[in-house]
Amino acid sequence: MLSQERYDIILNLLKNKEIVKMKEIVDTLNISESTIRRDLSYLEKNGLLKRVHGGATLPENSYEADFDTKNIQNKFEKDKIGESASKIVLDGECIFIDAGTTTERIIKYLHGKNVTVVTNGVTHIPELMKYNIRAYLTGGKIKNNTGALVGVETVESLRKYNFNKCFIGVNGITLKTGYTTPDIEEAEIKREVIKQSQKSYILADFNKFGKTSFVSFAQLKECTIITDKLPPEEYRKKTKIKEC
Repeated sequence: MLSQERYDIILNLLKNKEIVKMKEIVDTLNISESTIRRDLSYLEKNGLLKRVHGGATLPENSYEADFDTKNIQNKFEKDKIGESASKIVLDGECIFIDAGTTTERIIKYLHGKNVTVVTNGVTHIPELMKYNIRAYLTGGKIKNNTGALVGVETVESLRKYNFNKCFIGVNGITLKTGYTTPDIEEAEIKREVIKQSQKSYILADFNKFGKTSFVSFAQLKECTIITDKLPPEEYRKKTKIKEC
């Protein structure tokens, strides 16, 4: 088994439990404890887990609040970002709107435009219907805490689309780690969407800068950032940033 395959299995075990014991990892992978120790050391060094006595746990930055909690945070800033992002969308375009509370703010400002929206956000559907916007929902497994569709089926369904633009949510942005999110499966969706899009936009309020979450999904230069307040100059040297 390749090392990357082992890493993925270990991290998936951790997603479902607070702590995974060494014996459970050994039994699952059917390899030696010495190999597992090396794997855990590597993953800890890269900030993907924290070693504890007899096993491992996820780092604190892997926590993700639920949709309702995030929806009441920075509401004014998110609305400004959503309105600014909507102005980039042109009639006749096909766009992807990522699951999330900031990305959802775009929808009401698309009212009256001739656009097609593809989304993996279950919570976006009522808004899209309310404003009579042509929309497609990806397949996949529902993440109950965020309302995002994720998994192999989601990735496969995205590969048939060609997006003019995509609008993606983020949990942290740093010069070193780029754009990060707490969930491995959501990171896979974001990576795939960026591949399928002519132009990619990250929607992030100012508080996301300088924070690192669990998994990196893109480098700064791969996307344009739309935010409510310009970050320090060093970020602006790495990518395009639009202040709303």
